Amino acid sequence: MYNFAAMKNIRNFCIIAHIDHGKSTLADRLLETTGTISARDFQNQILDDMELERERGITIKSHAIQMQFTLNDELYFMNLIDTPGHVDFSYEVSRSIAACEGALLVVDATQGIQAQTISVLYQALDHELEIIPVLNKMDMESAMPEDVKDQIVELLGCKREEIIEASAKTGLGIQEILEAIVSRIPCPKGDPDAPLQALIFDSVFNSYRGIIANFRIFNGQLKRGDFVKFFATGHEYNADEIGILKLDLQSKDVMYAGEVGYIISGIKSAKEVKVGDTITQVDNPCLKGVPGFQDVKPMVFAGVYPVDADDYEELRNSLEKLQLNDASLHFEPESSAALGFGFRCGFLGLLHMEIVQERLYREFDMDVITTVPNVSYKVYTTKGEEVDVHNPSGLPLITTIEHIEEPYISAQIISKSDYTGQIMTLCIDKRGTLKNQVYLTSDRVELTFEMPLSDIVFDFYDKLKSISRGYASFDYHIIGNRPATLVRLDILLNGEMVDALSTLIHRDYAYDFGRRMCEKLQELIPRQQYEVAIQAAIGAKIIARETIRPMRKDVTAKCYGGDITRKRKLLEKQKKGKKRMRQIGNIEVPQSAFLAVLKLD
Repeated sequence: MYNFAAMKNIRNFCIIAHIDHGKSTLADRLLETTGTISARDFQNQILDDMELERERGITIKSHAIQMQFTLNDELYFMNLIDTPGHVDFSYEVSRSIAACEGALLVVDATQGIQAQTISVLYQALDHELEIIPVLNKMDMESAMPEDVKDQIVELLGCKREEIIEASAKTGLGIQEILEAIVSRIPCPKGDPDAPLQALIFDSVFNSYRGIIANFRIFNGQLKRGDFVKFFATGHEYNADEIGILKLDLQSKDVMYAGEVGYIISGIKSAKEVKVGDTITQVDNPCLKGVPGFQDVKPMVFAGVYPVDADDYEELRNSLEKLQLNDASLHFEPESSAALGFGFRCGFLGLLHMEIVQERLYREFDMDVITTVPNVSYKVYTTKGEEVDVHNPSGLPLITTIEHIEEPYISAQIISKSDYTGQIMTLCIDKRGTLKNQVYLTSDRVELTFEMPLSDIVFDFYDKLKSISRGYASFDYHIIGNRPATLVRLDILLNGEMVDALSTLIHRDYAYDFGRRMCEKLQELIPRQQYEVAIQAAIGAKIIARETIRPMRKDVTAKCYGGDITRKRKLLEKQKKGKKRMRQIGNIEVPQSAFLAVLKLD
């Protein structure tokens, strides 16, 4: 049976790695070696239980699982809190780090250190986590262990012999890693007799049992049936079931400081569980919540609308359920003249937006239209007011604007030095300023740029990958707002504005972008019975125009010979009909047109 003395035998750790450096495979090997999972239940990427994660080979959702490992006749309980590697899911990472005492830093021996590894590592060091460096993929012929070890030593300041050589594929070094977790990562500190203080680091929605919240206890103890309250929301519940996280949930009667587990208390509404909140007891509450948790700030905003207007409420329910599994998704209702009622959603980045769209379709069978993504601007008016603008329709009148500020980022790009010139050109084209250039090794360079977030929202990442042949890695963080000369670019169809295609754009790019938009829409909008004018406008000034020629019947076919006036009469009659059609006709803009705007190159 579990007692306080066992607290010295608990290890809570996470795995930090860049996307595709073998993190999920390493987790598979650890689970196999410790016998947490039987050969019969095993499948690759066992912790990535979402179909989408397996398909793309990325971790989207953080997972937690407990392993048991015996060393020198002592049984240790290890809680692995898995983390995603992509920059868009850095919020999931911040919570996992807050619940751990140590981290495995996994670096691919064939690629070396990448930008996202560095940024997550700094987060871990801020929380004073014990870092165990692991050099993965040592079985590959292209591995460069000595070069990569130099990079790790320079980054961490550790000794070369502390770096563990491993291969998650073949199982090399797995025993060493487990021993290092026991010997190097400190056991949790906490007072089992103090008032209960437990951090919620994740929540999952179960349609039969309500919300299952995952927590890590820092102080005190939690018994089944305790009357508990959530610190930030103030809601009170009975702990119907508590327990530890194995591949399936294992219930227990009591849990102590240092343990990681789950609580089910029949909560039905997503808003009542805030990830990062603290659980405490009603009759003996703690005085303050667990620190070290940061609130998420969405970076990219887009409108999400149901294809069929009747599905509006269903879309709201789907987004609420998705928010339970993905606390970094923000949404609020909005309406558009072209698309009807929908939601304004805030995402952490473009990959996050794509994943949410895909999950809505797969998990909830919701077909949605997503508008052009943009960022949040601060508008200062002549009256001295400050307005947050997420979409172009919210922009105040030009005459009342004093100045607009846009968010800036500090971008870290690590690449082979052969591609430095092309990467610099790309960043400078996107209004970037080079701040620093450091050679990590003779052929790897780290570039630091300051650039506007709005310019990387469209296609920056794809372009960076293609010019560096997939070698460059990219990571960014917000550094604040700066003044910008922005204009609102509207698209008009036959003089009617399509608000879903409006964008806020830097004045220097507006003419070129407007022209390309008109050309693209001319290709995508189907021909009508009447002529359709596509125009791009800034305010009342038209800056570009394309025309879709009408489809027309040959009404003069039955006139053979005879006077020209007979033909003219028929043509005039047709012209009147077309004019009337144009006045009452409305043009359907296909979904592909909204998506094509994102892919404008």
